[in-house]
Amino acid sequence: MVILGIDPGSIKCGYGLLDLDRRTIVAAGADVVKTKANDSLHIRINHIYTKINEIINEYNPDVIAVESIFYGKNIQSAFTLGHARGVILLAIAQNETKFYEYSPREVKKAVTGNGNASKNQVRYMVEQMLKLKNIPNSEDAFDALAVALCHYNKVKFDL
Repeated sequence: MVILGIDPGSIKCGYGLLDLDRRTIVAAGADVVKTKANDSLHIRINHIYTKINEIINEYNPDVIAVESIFYGKNIQSAFTLGHARGVILLAIAQNETKFYEYSPREVKKAVTGNGNASKNQVRYMVEQMLKLKNIPNSEDAFDALAVALCHYNKVKFDL
C-alpha cells in the first residue's frame, strides 16, 4: 500500500510518500512542489494541479491524505490556501483515488501524541519514526510525511 500525504500550500506544497508492507513502512520520501511567489494565483494553482497530477500518476498511491485548512490571523491566506487545496482535491478526484482529510491538530497528535506540538517536535518524531536516509530540507515536506503518518496510524491495524 502506498500513502501519499499532502501539506497544501500556494507557494510550497509538500508531499510525502509511505510505502507499506502490511504493518511495516518499507520506504518513505518527500519533496515540495514549488511555485514562484510573484506569479499570479491562477498560474501558481495551475502549476500545483499539474505537479500533483504527475505525482499521483507516477506513484499511483492507494490512498491520499491531505491536511485541512488552518485558519490563522490572515483570512486572505486562508482563501489562497483554499484555492490550492481545491486543485489538489480536483486532481485526486480525477484520478479516482481514495481521499482522507486530517486537521493540523489531528496530525500533530497522531505523530507526537500532542495536538499542540511545535513544528520542531513534529519534525523530530517524523525523523525518528521513519529513520530517513535523505532528510528533506523543507518543513512542508516533513509536514506532508506527518500527514501520511497520521493516516497510517489511523489504519495500521486494519491492513
